Amino acid sequence: MTVPMTWTTVCDYHVLLPERGVCALVGGEQVAVFRTFDGAVYAIGNLDPFSGAHVLSRGIVGTRGGEPTVASPLHKQVFSLVTGVCLDEPGAAVPIYPARVADGRVEVAARPALPERGGPLESGRRLVDAP
Repeated sequence: MTVPMTWTTVCDYHVLLPERGVCALVGGEQVAVFRTFDGAVYAIGNLDPFSGAHVLSRGIVGTRGGEPTVASPLHKQVFSLVTGVCLDEPGAAVPIYPARVADGRVEVAARPALPERGGPLESGRRLVDAP
């Protein structure tokens, strides 16, 4: 059964600067939204699992092996923006959210209420560490 996604507008695309992040409340959860230099947008959970602080939107955006990443501003663990997996400690991960640009606005979808753990999403990205 496919659960329809509810999209939340975060900001105008031009306001989200390349290699920067913003925090948005999506479906009652803090989500860190990033734009990379190639124009792609990504959304991950804002909670840093190592510090317990909601800070990933203020992290350092970069790449590792060609994969877009963000490093926690506190302890510098690096997370994939594609999978949410911590590249320094693969046993840790943050949730990822579908993100898109529609009519010049960045939109993020809340996770479905009962997602299949690791199941595919509309965007082709996968949920990591879903409840």
